[in-house]
Amino acid sequence: MDTIFAEATPPGRGGVSIVRLSGPDAASICADLCGEVPEPRVATLRVIRDGDEAIDRGLVLYFEGQQSFTGDPVVEFQLHGAPVVVRRLGAALAARGARPATAGEFTRRAFMTGKLDLTEVQGLSDLLEAETEAQRVLAMRNASGELGRMADGWRSKLVRAAAMVMAVLDFPDEETPEEVPKQVWVLLAEVQSEIAHALSGHQGAERVRRGFTVAVIGPPNAGKSTLVNRIAQRDVALVTDQPGTTRDAIEVICDLGGLAVTLVDTAGLRETEDLVEGMGIARARERAEAADLRLHLSVSGEVDHSLWVAGDIAVRTKADVNGSGVSGLTGAGVDRLLEEIRKVLGDRVADAGLVAHEAQAGHLKVALRALKSAEGLPAELIADHIQAAVRALEGLVGKVDIDEYLDVVFAAFCIGK
Repeated sequence: MDTIFAEATPPGRGGVSIVRLSGPDAASICADLCGEVPEPRVATLRVIRDGDEAIDRGLVLYFEGQQSFTGDPVVEFQLHGAPVVVRRLGAALAARGARPATAGEFTRRAFMTGKLDLTEVQGLSDLLEAETEAQRVLAMRNASGELGRMADGWRSKLVRAAAMVMAVLDFPDEETPEEVPKQVWVLLAEVQSEIAHALSGHQGAERVRRGFTVAVIGPPNAGKSTLVNRIAQRDVALVTDQPGTTRDAIEVICDLGGLAVTLVDTAGLRETEDLVEGMGIARARERAEAADLRLHLSVSGEVDHSLWVAGDIAVRTKADVNGSGVSGLTGAGVDRLLEEIRKVLGDRVADAGLVAHEAQAGHLKVALRALKSAEGLPAELIADHIQAAVRALEGLVGKVDIDEYLDVVFAAFCIGK
C-alpha cells in the first residue's frame, strides 16, 4: 500500500496549514524529517528538516494504526499557513516515496480498514456539504454511525431467524420440529416493521439533505424581483418599471429555520410576442412546475390556476401602495411570509429519518421485498429470502462488492479528506 499525503486545510495563506501523511511508511518518513517520531497522540513541537535545511517549525502528531482516522499510521504536520511551506514539505515527502492523495482517498482508506462503514462515509460527505443546521444534524447522526448500527441490529435478527430455519432443515428427523418456529416469524415481522419505518422518513431526510426549491411566480411588475432582493439582502435581480425585465431564472440560496431553500425568481407570466421574453416565460413555467413550492405573487392576490398546486402560497404584494400584504420595497410582511414558507416546508420533513440517499433506500427496499416474499413459504425457501435481505443490508453498509458505486461516493470528497 502506498503512503499518501495531502494538505487537509484549505489551500492559501492562513494561520495554520495541516498536511496529513498516511500509510505504512508514515512513521519512518516522520523520523527522517523530524529526528524522531513523537509519542502517539501527543502534539509535539518539532523542527521539520529536509536534510540540513529547515522547512518549518511546527506541531507534529503521530497516530498508530487503528488509533488513526484511516486505520493506517498517520502523521499530521501543523505548519505556518504559507503555500510555499506546504509545497516545500510536499516535495520532501514525495522525495521519500510518498505520493499525493486523490480526492477522498483518506476516507476511502478508513472505509477499507473498517474504521467507517458506508453509511458513515456518506454522512461525513453530507456533513462537509452541509449549509444549514438541519443538514448538519442529519449528517452528524449518519456520520456517527446511527443508520449503520440500525442495519447491524436488523442483520443480527435475520441471522438468528436464519439459524432457526436452518435447524429445521438440518435436523428434520430429530427433536427439532419440522414447522418453522413461531419466533422466526416474530423476528421477520420486527425487522420488516423497523425497515418500513426507516423508509417512511426517506423522502423527508432526502429533502433536508438536498434542500427545497421555491419558485417565485406571477405577472410582470408583481414585485417578484424586489421581494427576492429583500430576502437576499442584496440586489441579485434587476428591478425596473418596465415589464419583462427578468428573462432568465435567478436563484438565491437561503437558510429558513435550518432548512436549505433555493428561491427562484422567474420571468413575469403573460402573453408576449417577444421571442426572448417568451423563452424566459416558458422556462419560468418549467421551473415552477418542478419546484417544491410556488409563491404566487400579484398585486390583487390572484393566482395562475394552471400552476397552482395544493399547499402553494398566494402572496399579495406592494403593501407599501395598497396597504396590505407584503412589500419587498419596505420589508413589510416579509418575515411573516418567510415563517409561513418555513412552516409549510418544515411540515413536509417533520417525519425525516436517517435514510437520506436514494441508494440507501434502494437497499432497504430490496431487503423489505425479500422478507415480505418469505411469508407463508416452506423452510427451504424462507432461508433464501432471509439471505437476500441480509445481502441487501450488507450492501447498505458497504460489505459487498460495490466498487463502481464507491468510486462515485469518494469522488465527491475534497483532496486531503
